[in-house]
Amino acid sequence: MLFQAKYIICFEFFGENFYGSQRQPDKRTVQGELEKALCTLTKDKISLFFSGRTDAKVSAKFQVAHFNSNKIENIGKFLYSLNCILPEDVKVFELKEVDKTFHAQKDAKYKHYRYTILNDHVASVFEKNYLFYPHKKLNIERINQSLSYLIGHHDFKAFKTRCDNPYNDCIIYYAKASNNKNNRQNFIFIDIVGNRFLYNMVRTIVGQILLIERHDLSPDTMERVLKSKDRQQAANVIDAQGLTLEYVGYDDVDSYIQTINS
Repeated sequence: MLFQAKYIICFEFFGENFYGSQRQPDKRTVQGELEKALCTLTKDKISLFFSGRTDAKVSAKFQVAHFNSNKIENIGKFLYSLNCILPEDVKVFELKEVDKTFHAQKDAKYKHYRYTILNDHVASVFEKNYLFYPHKKLNIERINQSLSYLIGHHDFKAFKTRCDNPYNDCIIYYAKASNNKNNRQNFIFIDIVGNRFLYNMVRTIVGQILLIERHDLSPDTMERVLKSKDRQQAANVIDAQGLTLEYVGYDDVDSYIQTINS
């Protein structure tokens, strides 16, 4: 079927009860829920194309996908109806028509991931939103030294856990950790912005940081692991629930980076 128009949706989801973003047989996924709702409203068979996939239990505050459809006459009404039938853990906050040449994945220039750690001696009832790390007080300066070795264009083969994709090169534009106090609790944000990310790459990087800190290794251990291009040299993949896709960008990355800690 030839559809009349192409649309993008910008949406968020809480990953706890999803088996990842990509459609899977007999599994609850973000793509599955969105396509089901879109098919209900349009009465057409809708296929979504995401900017990229996320793993089970990973959340997103700003994800982008496109789809082809017949003309939607009232976008505001359609968006309202769409959110009424979507489940409470996925919501669409923007819907707009785009040029037919647009592609959510191919046109994306960068992505921003944030890993959140509660670095405290007492857990929280909300701990499913982040990693609880009570083992020792983490040193932000040392963590940022470790992260500095990742900035630039590198082969990240050591930090990916699946080898079906032969491309390992990524450009990391920004990688920084920061302290964020919330009442009694001490949160650490690890923000990484890159042009692309390999399978489990961010979670492995965070695992490597925690390994370095827990055993008081030199921050340049990160550089040695990176240059080794050997998965066996890197740490294990850390839990998924602390990871959030913060943003997918189609504009200037430098301008976006200025907003992260402003």
